Amino acid sequence: MAGETPDMVLDRLLANRFSCRAYRPDAVPEATIRRILSIAQRTATWCNTQPWQVTVTMPPATERLRKLLHARAAQGIDEESDLGWPREYRGVYLQRRRETGFALYEAVGIAKGDMAGRERQTLENFRLFGAPHLALITSDEALGPYGALDCGAYVANFLNAAEACGVAAIPQAALARHSGFLRGHFGLGDDRMVICGISFGFADRDAPVNGFRTTRAPIEDAVTFVAE
Repeated sequence: MAGETPDMVLDRLLANRFSCRAYRPDAVPEATIRRILSIAQRTATWCNTQPWQVTVTMPPATERLRKLLHARAAQGIDEESDLGWPREYRGVYLQRRRETGFALYEAVGIAKGDMAGRERQTLENFRLFGAPHLALITSDEALGPYGALDCGAYVANFLNAAEACGVAAIPQAALARHSGFLRGHFGLGDDRMVICGISFGFADRDAPVNGFRTTRAPIEDAVTFVAE
């Protein structure tokens, strides 16, 4: 917008971006996808290793994958994440997690104690929330946590680039529950560590699930300044 400084543009993009959980079926033009990827490719990395490899599905491939993932998840088939899961959520981290979950369930009309409703909503992860595209992010396992950290920075830049291009997205660690399956499905080597997936497309703005937003703590809760 006219008169905006670069920091104002970035602030607006971050404020407007949200984790989209309902999509229109329309495919994103390949030129737009390539633009998002080219922007994210500029992510800074440890020793400039650029450890990510990205597998992007177009709608027919996405639909096939969606059916397979949902069937596996509905049967309770999963695997240990390549990265491992959090040992526990405690203190303020547990509080924030619960706050987000309750806001999501309220948005889609799931009453407190409705465990079947919660399970249905959880399974939406494996339908990719109806998105027409998935970007699967993997790293070289030999690079360990620092490769994963660099991929996290890539994911953040992908999300911001998508927002700048008018495309909605949601990063999904849940897909890492099927790391071995995903490697086999896409013909990836055993040396590729599954970090997460990013489902993306054009948001269904009328879907109630897209109406809620998460909160952010003030910087005072996250930052300590040391003067001397």
